[in-house]
Amino acid sequence: MDIILLQRIEKLGSIGDVVTVKDGYARNFLLPQKKALRANEANKKVFEANRDRLEKENAERRTEAEKAGEKVDGVEIVLIRAASNTGQLYGSVNVRDIAAALADKGHDIDKKQVIMGDPIKAIGMHEVRIDLHPEVSVNIKANVARSDDEAELQSQGVDVMAQMFEDEQREIEEQAEANRIDSNLEPGEIPADMLEDGADEGEETAEG
Repeated sequence: MDIILLQRIEKLGSIGDVVTVKDGYARNFLLPQKKALRANEANKKVFEANRDRLEKENAERRTEAEKAGEKVDGVEIVLIRAASNTGQLYGSVNVRDIAAALADKGHDIDKKQVIMGDPIKAIGMHEVRIDLHPEVSVNIKANVARSDDEAELQSQGVDVMAQMFEDEQREIEEQAEANRIDSNLEPGEIPADMLEDGADEGEETAEG
């Protein structure tokens, strides 16, 4: 279907452009939300007659969005969630959660303005795009953690999961070192520490 764009649409075009899109996309999204008009002769005349007004209104909305964007751009929100030892959330963080967290910080953002490819399903620092206007986008940081302390570390740039993995590896290595049998022992020879333990047990038995 050929349509006339009434605002900039990412990957399609800018206001006034005539583009071809799939019928379903036009009928279910662009036309109902008044983002476009069918590109017939009557609508082309209507659009041209109102082009100046539409472009002026769009410019005003863009200016307002840019001002709002200065306040929200780069804002960090903290979302405390339960997660496994591997960092996978028991659930997920979606656009509604992001909008609610921004509202708690005084930013009036509609969930439709929150652009996420997929819900967040792991702890860590995540960048989320906010579309304040078809021509104005900013990014915020979603700090998803299991505790306030963990969120603080992530805010400081610490990769909590990487640190956790390193700590676990260190514990495993230390345990392996503690349990390591002297490689210089001859086959069948008993390590000295085991021999001492056996001797002590023998003495205790004799005393008993």
